[in-house]
Amino acid sequence: MNEVPHGLDDPYRLPQHVRPTRYHLILEPDLVSATFQGRATIALTVLKETRVIVCNALELAIGEAVVEAGGQRQTASVTLDESLQRCRMTVPEPLAPGTWQLHIGFRGMLNDKLRGFYRSTYTDQRGSQQTIAATQFEATDARRAFPCWDEPGFKAVFSTTLVIDESLTAVSNSLVVSEAREKGKKIVRFADTIKMSTYLVAFVVGRMEGSAPSVVGNTRLQLWTVPGKTHLTSFGQDIAAASLHFFERYYDIPYPGDKLDLLAIPDFASGAMENLGAITFRETALLVDQQTGTHGELQRVADVVAHENAHMWFGDLVTMSWWNGLWLNEAFATFMEMLAVDAWKPEWKRWDAFGASRGAAFAVDGLHSTRPIEFPVRAPKDAEAMFDVLTYEKGASVLRMLEQHIGPTVFRDGVRDYLRTHAYGNADTNDLWVSIGKASNQAVPDLMNGWIFQPGYPLITAELTKECEVVLSQQRFSYLPDPPPASWQVPVQLRVQTGAGGEIRRVLLTGTRLNVSCPPDTQFILVNEGGHGFYRVRYGPNLLKCVLEAGLEKLAPIERLNLVNDAWATTIAGLMPLSDYLDLTGRFALERDKNVWAVLLDSFAFLNRIIEPADRAGLESFVRSRVGEAVAAVGWTTGPGDNDLMRQLRGELIGALGRLGNDQATQARATELYAMVRKDPAAIDPNLLPALVSILAFIGDAARYEDFRARFKTAATPQEERRYLFSLAMFQQQALLGRTLDMTLNGEIRLQDAPFMVSAVMNNVYGREQGWRFVKMNWDLLDRRFPKQGLRRMCGGITGFCKPELERDVREFFEARQVDLGGKTLEQYLEQLRIGVSFAERSRRDLQEFLRRNQYSPEVAQTSVPG
Repeated sequence: MNEVPHGLDDPYRLPQHVRPTRYHLILEPDLVSATFQGRATIALTVLKETRVIVCNALELAIGEAVVEAGGQRQTASVTLDESLQRCRMTVPEPLAPGTWQLHIGFRGMLNDKLRGFYRSTYTDQRGSQQTIAATQFEATDARRAFPCWDEPGFKAVFSTTLVIDESLTAVSNSLVVSEAREKGKKIVRFADTIKMSTYLVAFVVGRMEGSAPSVVGNTRLQLWTVPGKTHLTSFGQDIAAASLHFFERYYDIPYPGDKLDLLAIPDFASGAMENLGAITFRETALLVDQQTGTHGELQRVADVVAHENAHMWFGDLVTMSWWNGLWLNEAFATFMEMLAVDAWKPEWKRWDAFGASRGAAFAVDGLHSTRPIEFPVRAPKDAEAMFDVLTYEKGASVLRMLEQHIGPTVFRDGVRDYLRTHAYGNADTNDLWVSIGKASNQAVPDLMNGWIFQPGYPLITAELTKECEVVLSQQRFSYLPDPPPASWQVPVQLRVQTGAGGEIRRVLLTGTRLNVSCPPDTQFILVNEGGHGFYRVRYGPNLLKCVLEAGLEKLAPIERLNLVNDAWATTIAGLMPLSDYLDLTGRFALERDKNVWAVLLDSFAFLNRIIEPADRAGLESFVRSRVGEAVAAVGWTTGPGDNDLMRQLRGELIGALGRLGNDQATQARATELYAMVRKDPAAIDPNLLPALVSILAFIGDAARYEDFRARFKTAATPQEERRYLFSLAMFQQQALLGRTLDMTLNGEIRLQDAPFMVSAVMNNVYGREQGWRFVKMNWDLLDRRFPKQGLRRMCGGITGFCKPELERDVREFFEARQVDLGGKTLEQYLEQLRIGVSFAERSRRDLQEFLRRNQYSPEVAQTSVPG
């Protein structure tokens, strides 16, 4: 037969005429030789007579492949195509439609790429190196562990058996149903999973210790670590239990697995992975000491754990049909993590903090080279590039905007209908809109498709007329001129403030312009009340003056954050004079919200990247004038009424004053306090320690570098290790930064961290040229060694160069090398670089003039340091 089944000629999508329904996997990893062997029995449904079975396989040696049914048994010839990552099996006689069994043997290597079935190493408490075999299959790497139909639409049941050394522990997606000993090996058999996609399969083998299990509803919950770290699991277990309980109530659907294990892996490329029942984490995202961890470090653990637990329903129970719909997994998990953590710790004000973190999505989505949230995906590298701020933060932002527009209860009811309707199956964006539309009785696609299927977001301009009408108009926001035109249906919430109080108005801006009548005694009008709309606001001069003079103290923190963030974005875009923005920052001397300050400090850091070295002292003086007063007010020690957010703010302000402000008194005090901490770790608030470390690195010499390098190697917690590791990219001396770069290749820094360290050096204004030379000189080695996700993040370091000569060199290098980072990643980096260079060329003279006019000079007194 010479038939070509439908889809066989598509290089990236498997044919649909043969579909798996069940895998029985037996794998035997050898941690010493870093190899594994396995056997798979796969139940297949053949929909169309064929001689050809095609599945995915990569970096595997395939043994005999046999197909059988009803007494008929055929041995298939096997052809591997590494370029297409496929295994093609051809049998002598046609397979009739029906159910068949495929038996296939295979061998592979436990690689060091942090993907597929890979090895992770750590040094135990006796100083010996130990190995763990772990998996990371999303997006398209299950094919590196066993032959499979490695696409999210090919859901199946998995029955896994792991054959391991007797001294080791094995964890997979489901409960252990039996353990047996045979020929010096332990044979661990796991229960059947639910019907799920291949990228959610997991197995971890090694010496591990488990926390004391807890039970949430009917689910046994446990955390796993390398030996000696179980004392760091209590916080992660608390939020795991709380979020699991929250999601069961919110979704009104029981947890779909039979147990839930959370595993901290020493080497892990991303933050975490939502394998059903066996969630894997980078250690910093799961393990933390509640006594020494900062608020930011605790919040990160809470966020990541809640995010992954949310995936057990959004992603695992119901899965997108193909990778273009990844946002249905990741945006919902991001949205749900905020809901869960906010319910668990309302004093953390997570939605306010999300307003700051989504700024990264605003930044990328303001590019000409942005993409829609849902974007066509063909090749595996394009699927991997979808894991970005547009999928996560923008996706979660538009969901939050929709929830606030139709109401949280109605939104929740729509989510429940979606999950029930598509449980154990696959779904697309329209399926979600159908369910939410049913609950809300609204035309959801008309409202939301523009936000999901077209790139960018609107800039809402608001003008107040003499007739007391506010005129709202929309255009696409862009940092560079002349973006392609676009328009949205924009749910706009207004606060109309009069002498009698505030009134909330909800309007839907469907065209380019809308007039809204206001009372004659209107004092000011705030656009984007509550701060949940995914758009920027540009106020006309009169209305902005009213907001600043009559309403600034009346705004909620997230509204003040948006006011500053939108002003800074329009400044970069050339729509607001830089001097006006710098004057605006002076109105926030009394600000005590950490998220508002995060935006202010980010803008000061951006200016530090573009300023000429000869003018940096003037900028430092400006920073001292803005930050010094706030530091004087909050002090260096914890007050009786300080909450977690205030303690975090104190550390961030002091760190900025010592680095961006180059304040000598702050640096001296930091030196004194750090010496105290070395003698007594409890001498200061843990939230202050990262500031001290960053300041001392900024002013540090070789002796300080050696001290921090030693602290990195002997750290007691993952957070302490990370703190001292990244401090090694904050020094000014090129010789020291060169040593840091060398560590990324000589094995001193784990592969999971090395790309981020190179990027950190490139983001250091004293090391960017040096970091870029290192990348160019070692590109081939970096490309081979670093995980692809890490390589993409490393290349993001180019966005802060802000020099035309560096921009030319960067473009020439990537063009000559024909670098492809997947999706539109490199195109976006280059555009961000162009924006920085363009802003620097346009604004340097204005910045110099502002600093001179306001007498910000090196001679301005350094700030005093209150006790």
